[in-house]
Amino acid sequence: MLHLVKGRGLAGRLQIESAGTVASHVGEPADSRSAAAARKRGIDLPSRARQFQHADFERFDYVLAMDASNHDDLLALSAGSYDDKIHLLRDFDGASAKGSSVPDPYYGGARGFEVVLDQCVAACEGLLAHLTTRGEL
Repeated sequence: MLHLVKGRGLAGRLQIESAGTVASHVGEPADSRSAAAARKRGIDLPSRARQFQHADFERFDYVLAMDASNHDDLLALSAGSYDDKIHLLRDFDGASAKGSSVPDPYYGGARGFEVVLDQCVAACEGLLAHLTTRGEL
């Protein structure tokens, strides 16, 4: 998303961060295979892992989950107060079925990271279109 936003000259208009629902890998950079797949496309992944905090619901208009498990974790953390902000990332990809998860490529080969990157880019493009249509950009 950072790459797409920067490429469209919108970097100062959106606040984008990445966070996990558990504390695994806090402070670590992106998986080397993910970073390699992104680099092939000229995409930098500068984020460091951090854990999602309840205060993030106040900071962001959209909270995007990669899969159903993370979506459920975020809904539980929201306790009904911020449910309208929580979405599956792929719900913004017009080519995927609503409710689709981004698969975890961690235990697969390098091709899995390419597929996930394709899915994330398509969903982020869809999110930007959604924001534009709603007049949020």
